[in-house]
Amino acid sequence: MSTTTREPESAPDFDVRRHDSLGLRIQHVLHGNPVLGPLAVLIVSIIAFSIVNTRFFSATNLSLVLAQVTVIATLALGQTLVILTAGIDLAAGAIAVFSSILIANFCTKAGMPGVPALLLGFVCGTAMGAFNGFLVTRIKLPPFIVTLGTLTIFFSLNSVVSNSETVRGSDMPALMTWAGNTFPIGGFRFTYGSIIMLLLFAFFFYALGSTAWGRHVYATGDDIEAARLAGIQTNRVLFSVYTVAGLLYAAGGWILIGRLASASPNVGIDYNLDSITAVVLGGTSLFGGRGGVLGTLIGALIVGVFRNGLQLGGVEVVWQGFAVGLLVLVAVSLDQWIRKVKA
Repeated sequence: MSTTTREPESAPDFDVRRHDSLGLRIQHVLHGNPVLGPLAVLIVSIIAFSIVNTRFFSATNLSLVLAQVTVIATLALGQTLVILTAGIDLAAGAIAVFSSILIANFCTKAGMPGVPALLLGFVCGTAMGAFNGFLVTRIKLPPFIVTLGTLTIFFSLNSVVSNSETVRGSDMPALMTWAGNTFPIGGFRFTYGSIIMLLLFAFFFYALGSTAWGRHVYATGDDIEAARLAGIQTNRVLFSVYTVAGLLYAAGGWILIGRLASASPNVGIDYNLDSITAVVLGGTSLFGGRGGVLGTLIGALIVGVFRNGLQLGGVEVVWQGFAVGLLVLVAVSLDQWIRKVKA
């Protein structure tokens, strides 16, 4: 009877296996906790920029960063809902800006009081989102094509309604610019718009994690056919997501009026890409079914921290955009790697 002797494992092979095991563990951790990666990036960025310029970590500057990302974060919240279903919404910024113009015109040209004008503006934003949802679910058009088309439509209507003229905040009821008012907490100054944004994130954090609707959103994005076979009304879920996103964009339009102290038809060109950037940096997969609103909030803060920190560091605007674009590529590459995890 012959016996075979197993040769001892070489040190290099052992090192490779150990490194592979470490990589797999990291991959599994990030797959189960998508928010950890963005959170680490945010913390490292804050520390790095605080070292580069001591003014960065001041209460005044951090308050400014939060105020600057409030509108984009609100739009990114609606964008997150859409992307979780494996869709995309290129009309987010257009709906927000058009809603802000409609709200302003309801007050000034139609002579409506503040509350009805604001509510009607929200209804219009919701209707625009519902129109996108109708085209996606009933006409069966791809979300990319639908929202690319409505992006142009809403921006065109925005120019027609506004006559390319800015409506001053002083010409509108105080409610319209209220979101831009600030109040102190310690050494920080927060805008009411930032508080509204944080409350919206808290609500949808609960809705996605603790309601049947939230579970259906994730299931639809993960595998729409399997969700349909499991009894989920996937078209209803998709329609609700685009409709709710439209309402959130309209809320972002109201916050935008407060931020600018006016309603301008000439803003928001980059809002669509900025909202998608925040979602991607926050760890939500562009393929749907994985991610969450907490990561999106962190992603929006990462964008704000990078732009503010680079500006304080004397970096030109073009290189600020370069840095954010590079971050997006890294985030998408990381998402692709995480999706390869084996159960």
